[in-house]
Amino acid sequence: MVEFWATTLAFSILLYVLLDGFDLGVGMLFPFATGETERRRMLAAISPVWDGNETWLVVSAATLFGAFPMVFAILLPAFYLPMFLMLAGLILRGVAFEFRDKTRRFRWLWDAGFVAGSYVAAFIQGVAVGALVQGLPIQNGVYVGGPFGWASPFALLCGAGLCIGYAMIGACWITGKSEGRLRDFGFGVLPKLIAALLLFLVVVFIDALVIDLPVLHRWIERPALFLCPLVGLAAFGVLIRSVYRGDDRFLFLAGAMIFLAAFTTLAASFLPYILPFSLTIQEAAAPLSSLEFLFWGAGLFVLPLTLAYTIAVYFIFRGKIRPEDSYR
Repeated sequence: MVEFWATTLAFSILLYVLLDGFDLGVGMLFPFATGETERRRMLAAISPVWDGNETWLVVSAATLFGAFPMVFAILLPAFYLPMFLMLAGLILRGVAFEFRDKTRRFRWLWDAGFVAGSYVAAFIQGVAVGALVQGLPIQNGVYVGGPFGWASPFALLCGAGLCIGYAMIGACWITGKSEGRLRDFGFGVLPKLIAALLLFLVVVFIDALVIDLPVLHRWIERPALFLCPLVGLAAFGVLIRSVYRGDDRFLFLAGAMIFLAAFTTLAASFLPYILPFSLTIQEAAAPLSSLEFLFWGAGLFVLPLTLAYTIAVYFIFRGKIRPEDSYR
């Protein structure tokens, strides 16, 4: 049961990062579109799936609360402020998505809300990952870092890096889903985003060496971890080649593989810890009776149905949007 729910938590977080990541990226690219027609087509590219993508954030939070309540109890006070800002950004983004089409006079305001919500949500998620990788101040199972204990320079750098990554995979999505000027726009911004992401990875690795990040020691202990970055480098190669040749068939897959390689690297570096390096998965798990109770409800029905719904939506709305399509 513990391994099942740990795998479920990792899987739901990965799906959220991949799926909501690209539509947050589209929101961050939104102000750089060439005009209102292209902005409407950007929204049309994500409108069938964007709200369903956020379902996996709910699944992740519910799994953490039910299966690993000790982690939930530590992380909530540690990230009160950033989580509030992230949720506010997601709410603002969702409202703006629907309201911008209902007005002309104040469309600029809702556009600004859509863009700001996308940037805030992405940046906060990156900061949270950076803070967890660096390690939170925890004593006797209690967070003791204060309201801004998460806001280290390394965490803030990770926040900026995730914004770049989301924007890149968002560009991959709209390029693969569109034709004409929007496709050209995607191919135009991808080289800059790829270069920026590669530069970020170099800078964050140097910063990790300078501050002697504990997770780096795991790479010495577990040389097999180097396979994950190699997969990521291969995905970068596919992405760069696709952009160079103007081929959009594998853009999103290559971008997703980059995120998968990064996620797998971190997860494998942390094991057996769920909060590095202070709390193991076994220590954080709820009692076996609670895990079994969750399994017979959420494990057998809710999770498979949510996954089936996600697969069905992406299958139904597969293919490119037409040049005349726009979100209304």
